[in-house]
Amino acid sequence: MTISLRLNDADSILFKKYAEMNGITISELVRQSVLERIEDEYDLKAYEKAMSAYKANPATYSLDEAERELGLQ
Repeated sequence: MTISLRLNDADSILFKKYAEMNGITISELVRQSVLERIEDEYDLKAYEKAMSAYKANPATYSLDEAERELGLQ
């Protein structure tokens, strides 16, 4: 897949310099940035879901209790 990106001169220089400083191409910079953004949003959604579940049932377990419950002891 090919993606085209329009940048003003200041952004173009910033992207190029940042990529050079990190020894990567602009394509890799954009790819990594988009993947990090997706991961961050996924993590936030998982956190919000976990917090919602915890607020509905605020029970907590020690490591020993969790291992026993899972049959790991």
